[in-house]
Amino acid sequence: MGVILSTSERKGSARERLLARLLDAFGEALPPPEMSLREIAARIETSHALLRYHFGSLSGVLAAMLEAQRSRDNEALLEAAQQSTFDDFVVAIWRTYTRPERLSRARGFFYVAGLAAYGPEDFREFVESLGDLTVMLSALAEREGLDTKEARDVATVTVAALRGLLLQEVLTPGTRSEDAVTLILRMREGRSHPPSRPER
Repeated sequence: MGVILSTSERKGSARERLLARLLDAFGEALPPPEMSLREIAARIETSHALLRYHFGSLSGVLAAMLEAQRSRDNEALLEAAQQSTFDDFVVAIWRTYTRPERLSRARGFFYVAGLAAYGPEDFREFVESLGDLTVMLSALAEREGLDTKEARDVATVTVAALRGLLLQEVLTPGTRSEDAVTLILRMREGRSHPPSRPER
């Protein structure tokens, strides 16, 4: 029993060490999908067999890196959420993910999301992590007076809209999506406080 445990501990720590090397090598970005597992292995000075053993495939490498990067982002965002309004936090999320150095990551997110759509069971941790921002936004909406269900609904729709805008930004950069974020927030406010006259 002790031997099995120590082997699994070694396996876990070896995977974590490889993941740390991948994150160091690629920074805020992800390896492009056209980069082979062999090329990625060479970049971090390991064997592609070791990467395959710990991550399963190129997709597994991308998913693991993306989860680690998003987890780090979400920790920073969670800290920001403590002092934020709902609206401020939505803007903070948008700015976090649309910085130019994050474009590769945004592309990687949609690449992995597309793969997960065909095989969600192969990307369970990634799929489970998709609700993290919704939970944070929901808590802020409740803090601002919405009941639990409405807060969850507003947060869910807001995150879905942000992801849609981010996809638009990835596909057609510079399409004035910042204005669209403002519009999302105005629509939310409009539910409680309808404008007295249409805005031109």
